[in-house]
Amino acid sequence: MAKAPPPLTIEELAAILPPVGGLIGLDLGTKTIGLATSDPGRRIATPLIVIKRKKFTADAAELMKQVAAYQPVALVLGMPINMDGSEGPRAQATRAFVRSLAPITDLPVALWDERLSTAAVTRTLLEADASRKRRGEVVDKMAAAYILQGALDRLAGMRLV
Repeated sequence: MAKAPPPLTIEELAAILPPVGGLIGLDLGTKTIGLATSDPGRRIATPLIVIKRKKFTADAAELMKQVAAYQPVALVLGMPINMDGSEGPRAQATRAFVRSLAPITDLPVALWDERLSTAAVTRTLLEADASRKRRGEVVDKMAAAYILQGALDRLAGMRLV
């Protein structure tokens, strides 16, 4: 079996992206996977769904169903880097997820630093006076949109230079 390609940086992804085509962003949690998508021009990230995690094969099947529906040109996964810049167990789990995903999709996968994304989204939801139940329902897909928007903004900034 061929070794899975390593995940890309956003700069490496930018070098291989076609001029037009949406991306799917993922917020990989232990219990859920939040998904978001971008428009084909890669300007705006929109929350999609939350996948309740079961086991990898079921999670991947649901993810591939969304990929088939939205036809992105790449995936952007939030990388849970520690505040000191080191990688802990959650980052290792994210890298393992990318390795497991490689045999079932040809899409390039980039990692994006997701530090404080869930905290930022939760703060926004609190400011909007969202109930605890509502926050629980939407925080993961909104975190995926937050992660994806950060990557989109970086990609847009790279096009300007």
